[in-house]
Amino acid sequence: QVQLVESGGGLVQAGGSLRLSCAASGRTFSFTTMGWFRQAPGKEREFVAAIRWSGENTYYADSVRGRFTISRDNAKRMVYLQMNSLKPEDTAVYYCGARIDPSKYDYWGQGTQVTVSV
Repeated sequence: QVQLVESGGGLVQAGGSLRLSCAASGRTFSFTTMGWFRQAPGKEREFVAAIRWSGENTYYADSVRGRFTISRDNAKRMVYLQMNSLKPEDTAVYYCGARIDPSKYDYWGQGTQVTVSV
């Protein structure tokens, strides 16, 4: 059974930084891609960033490119999202996802709240 657990969310002032972590357990050998998504109140969940479980390919939403960095540590089965220059519009619940099927994310964490104050 796969389990994803996010941590690292919190309250930060605009311009500040946070690092989110996602701990994966279970059949991680079958993962192809790990991703971060977010959902703000009243909005749909949106893609933030993704990284291949092997290799160096990374992908970012235009709204976060240049400010956020996704990375992973396969040995620890961890994925991170370093968020710099945070803006109030980054406020959302951030979710970690894991993909086996190339067409969709198969597993999700419970989410961690990020709140950016002006």
